[in-house]
Amino acid sequence: MEPLTSTIRYLRFPYLQIALKAVIAITFITSSFGVENKASSDWWSLQPIEEISPPEVTHKNLVKNPIDSFIIKKLKENNLEPSKIADPRTQIRRLFFDLIGLPPSPEQIRNYENNPSDEAYNKIVNELLESKHYGERWGRHWLDIARFGESDGFERNNPRNNLWPFRDWVIEALNNDMPYDEFVRMQIAGDIIKPGTEGTSAVAFLAAGLHNTVVGGSEFMKKTARQDELEEITGAVGQTFFGLTVNCARCHDHKYDPISQKEYYQLTSALGGVFHGERDVQDNRFVSQISDIEKEIQSINDQLGELDSVARKRAIKKREQEPETQKRHEGPEPSSRWEFDQDLNDSIGKMHGVLSGGAKLENGALILNGNNSFVMTSAFEKDIQEKTLEAWVQLNDLNQKGSGVIGIQSTNGVIFDSIVYGEKTPQAWMAGSDTHKRSQNHGGQKEEIAKEKPIHVAITYTKDGTITRYREGQIYGETYKTEFQKYEKGNTQIIFGMRHGNKTAPTGFLSGRILRAQFYDRALSPEEVAASAGTESNFISNKDILAQMSDDEKSQKNDLTNKAEKLKENLKNLQSQKKSKVYSVRAKSSPGVTYVLNRGHALQPTEQVTPGSVKAVTGPVAEFGIAPDAPDSERRKKLAEWITHPKNPLFTRVITNRLWHYHFGAGLIKTPNDLGFSGGHPSHPELLDWLALELEKNQYSLKHLHKLMVNSRAYRQSSEPNPNNLDKDSDNKYLWRKSPSRLEAESLRDSMLKVSGKLNNKMGGPGFRDVTFRSLNGTTYYTPFDKEDPELNRRTVYRFSPRGQRSAILDAFDCPDPSTTAPKRSVTTTPIQALALFNNAFVLRMADGFAERLKKESKSLNEQVQRAYELAYARDPDEEEVKLGLEISQNHGLNALCRVLFNSNEFVVIE
Repeated sequence: MEPLTSTIRYLRFPYLQIALKAVIAITFITSSFGVENKASSDWWSLQPIEEISPPEVTHKNLVKNPIDSFIIKKLKENNLEPSKIADPRTQIRRLFFDLIGLPPSPEQIRNYENNPSDEAYNKIVNELLESKHYGERWGRHWLDIARFGESDGFERNNPRNNLWPFRDWVIEALNNDMPYDEFVRMQIAGDIIKPGTEGTSAVAFLAAGLHNTVVGGSEFMKKTARQDELEEITGAVGQTFFGLTVNCARCHDHKYDPISQKEYYQLTSALGGVFHGERDVQDNRFVSQISDIEKEIQSINDQLGELDSVARKRAIKKREQEPETQKRHEGPEPSSRWEFDQDLNDSIGKMHGVLSGGAKLENGALILNGNNSFVMTSAFEKDIQEKTLEAWVQLNDLNQKGSGVIGIQSTNGVIFDSIVYGEKTPQAWMAGSDTHKRSQNHGGQKEEIAKEKPIHVAITYTKDGTITRYREGQIYGETYKTEFQKYEKGNTQIIFGMRHGNKTAPTGFLSGRILRAQFYDRALSPEEVAASAGTESNFISNKDILAQMSDDEKSQKNDLTNKAEKLKENLKNLQSQKKSKVYSVRAKSSPGVTYVLNRGHALQPTEQVTPGSVKAVTGPVAEFGIAPDAPDSERRKKLAEWITHPKNPLFTRVITNRLWHYHFGAGLIKTPNDLGFSGGHPSHPELLDWLALELEKNQYSLKHLHKLMVNSRAYRQSSEPNPNNLDKDSDNKYLWRKSPSRLEAESLRDSMLKVSGKLNNKMGGPGFRDVTFRSLNGTTYYTPFDKEDPELNRRTVYRFSPRGQRSAILDAFDCPDPSTTAPKRSVTTTPIQALALFNNAFVLRMADGFAERLKKESKSLNEQVQRAYELAYARDPDEEEVKLGLEISQNHGLNALCRVLFNSNEFVVIE
């Protein structure tokens, strides 16, 4: 205390002295009296789950299943009385909203009221769990946790048009009662476990969060942005699947839980190969067939290449023996030429370049280090259609991947065509393009000499979409046809040394040197390319090659060509049957080695780590037993195995608590994402562990837990308050009644659709869009709207959900922004909610639809009013309500009554 108190004398302001004294006093008191302020390795949630039996209770009539035994025991210990069973209408309305998120019909209520037996109740539970709407309801809960948002967030907030397969996968998996351990493994390593649409869609969990596409130009900014991204992904995995805020250990050991900084970086190492992006995926049914056909085509191409190579050598030898009859032709005149001798000026046109990121000119060449070095030119003053890209290049490394030599692109770097080395096939030249739209792997010899000496490469693009690649003046691989890309004047430039990008986010760097480059605003012929390459005297046409083949070789070539064509046709048919794009994980197969960063600083690596997890968790071994530089596939599979290990006590405790939270309004631990010190102790620890073991014993069936919870007497209790119990347990910690709750925003919207008769039950596929898009200076803005359209009447879980711009009606009722995980939602009560339910455009449209339905189903106004109450409240109105309803309808119209009913507590609240 003495050094601190002496420091106070140097503070000049009295109020600062007072504040510091208070802090010192609190610190001294808490340390003196041993107040628990952090968890150690013996924290309850980290310990094994022991076998436990439900306690014996004397009042058997209060027990419908083992859950009630645990609840009654706690109630008796705290001198609390359980509430009576709720009336049949309340039970069924509660059950419908909990399990499928939609209201029951009046007829379904009456059927149960006529036979309110346990058997009838259980039958309804089973029917709802088998309903397709179950997956929609509980899928929405999972999407909250998974921070599912269909735009990137941050400054650009670009839309993610193909993230919806993840949502559909979640809904289908829940409807099929996929075992929870498999459900989790698929979201961590699905693309490895089940390559194709299903696995790629599932693993999109890792990439569902925010993604910063503007990361700055310096090495520090880029590495910091990457560490931020890894923290977001690692935090999501830790909190979602094993309930620990591991991301709090990025800069130092966790302040509250036994998680070291080293363990945090071991987890980030396990996820180090995860990047955001779109992937072309194939249905699992066709993956193996396609792979087999591709291998067979490659084998045929190799045989054809060998036949051609032998015949070409013969043709060259024959030509060498012929007398030279004419001079060497000059090459074609380009539109732009860069010699790289003294500057980056275009010696023919105006496309002058600028060095960036360490690129330099040396000995008549452009030198590129493969690490953020590139050149960009000024913009074209004319539109570009047909074109030819050409360069003389020497590589530093034949194993580099996705390295751009020369390209043409829109100035924002989004649309591009470029000559790329090692794009999809190692040591091969390819036509790179935006999202691989115009990139195809059609053979070509493996590059073996470009490190030893410069080689000539070129690509021509014709108006009909034909793309032809050249190497050393000869056609490289096969010509193919795809879509044709035009480029606009003022918005198009040439790039060197990178695949594409803008100044702040370039990508695909080349390690090597470019000696000369040329651009043509037309597609050169093969002869012109050969002439430009300086090899026209050695240009060998297909006719020349055939002339040097024997009859047997020609027959063999013909048979192989015909076989290849048939295989290509089969391949094309298979690919067209189920090929799609999915926004998901773009995995980096070799993520490299991970280091602990000093205080989280991106440029201060210290100790090297191996992929692993948290040692304090009993059961599974935290060290994964793989190398520091293990491939991404090994890392994520090991992490998935660790999380779902049968002896991992956090795995089943976390999901059990989540289900309890959604059914009862609060978890047995009140922080569903944090079972560490900050989450505190459970209210019913034995019940939590008994349910967790039930999940494991029943093949990780979530529907099994649902049945236990909703069939319990605790769940079926009335929500009516008991004054004596309220005094002792005002927040209902011990569950002496069923806490009432307000409809969540999505269920409220869906209920209005259902009651109005407008609900469109279409499942799956791209979400409906009730927002317009506007792009300004690279940023996307979203403006909500509403109109009469069947697509807009789908369930809210299918709404296209961009970050930062939500529907007004959903926003008013606490629908969370998907920028962060939402394990439990805020529940507010504001005047805006009443105003939204009375004036929002969607509500007005639903009220009109409700009124139209009433007029179709009932003739007289009196009958229409009665039917309105039945549909909205799932009960008959009393005389006073009918009288009031008639008065409103006669004076203001039937749709006004519908608006009033939508705006009532009875419609919005679940008792």
